[in-house]
Amino acid sequence: MLNHLYEVTDAKTRSISPENRTGEPGKGGMCPLEEGSARQAARELGTGWKVNPFLDVEAKTTITLADISGSGVINHIWCTPTKRWRNVILRFYWDGQENPSVECPLGDFFCMGWNEYTQINTLAVCVNPGSAFNCYWQMPFKKHCRITLENIADEPMRIYYQIDYTLQELPDEVAYFHAQFRRVNPLPYKEVYTIVDGIEGKGQYVGTYMAWGVNNNRWWGEGEIKFYMDGDTEYPTICGTGTEDYFCGSYDFEDPVTHDRYVPFSTPYSGLQVVLPDTLYKSQFRFGLYRFHLTDPIRFERDLKVTIQALGWREGRRYLPMQDDIASVAFWYQTLPTVKFPPLPDKDYLEVI
Repeated sequence: MLNHLYEVTDAKTRSISPENRTGEPGKGGMCPLEEGSARQAARELGTGWKVNPFLDVEAKTTITLADISGSGVINHIWCTPTKRWRNVILRFYWDGQENPSVECPLGDFFCMGWNEYTQINTLAVCVNPGSAFNCYWQMPFKKHCRITLENIADEPMRIYYQIDYTLQELPDEVAYFHAQFRRVNPLPYKEVYTIVDGIEGKGQYVGTYMAWGVNNNRWWGEGEIKFYMDGDTEYPTICGTGTEDYFCGSYDFEDPVTHDRYVPFSTPYSGLQVVLPDTLYKSQFRFGLYRFHLTDPIRFERDLKVTIQALGWREGRRYLPMQDDIASVAFWYQTLPTVKFPPLPDKDYLEVI
């Protein structure tokens, strides 16, 4: 934060990329020419001249992006991947845990659930031209951090990446960063969509991203978001008033002058992306929505479940339970251990179709 930039500390800045995969001091740019991913481009210049700036990940394989021992904090991640972003799975493991605390398709983790670039500009995530994914979530670890990337596709993909972190001492009590992906397509009639459940521990919920494909005409966002915490059963402690309200918009996200279109927006804390069906072979409206609780985290003591209704309108001014294509990522911090997540859907079910 800006108000800490003048402080002198013992933290040590490190960075992992294909040019320094261990983050060790004085070990960047050392890849021998014959081993480099860009050896052809650098063949006249040699070692030290951008010899290994990217990694190719073969089909059906998993690679390790980072393996860090000690105590520290990840402060920034940048990457730009090729191919279909739903086919690339990120996993983060904290302090030697068997279960990942982050398990998410790479695109959805960076609020790009539809495999189409749209710029967003937030304090937690930025996506910049041409497909530059950045996240600024602070991710502490006390003993160890391991980040993997799995290519579940039938073809290889390529990734450029950089992970910036500090090695430093941490307070005795820290909460660990978590992110969980889910998708239901289509949502069964009269069922409520679950963003996350089964969270156990103490912590704070800090963000929601949704990739929402609408399968009906008319307005689709009357549904309420609900946070069930610390023993809530039938009724939640926090109940919103509508989908666009939770994502910090109002009145259908519509143009207040013309009333004939959606108005995309991107702010530090919330936003709406609109993917229009305006070309051949495109079907329904598709939306990306994010809400980051950076100044208003939702704190829980023991457990947490988050749901949202999918509601539109039918004749007679009655609510219509929607049967939409909905995917989401929940972001939160909590104490360890991490409860095992539900299995990710298979490649075909993850596919954007």
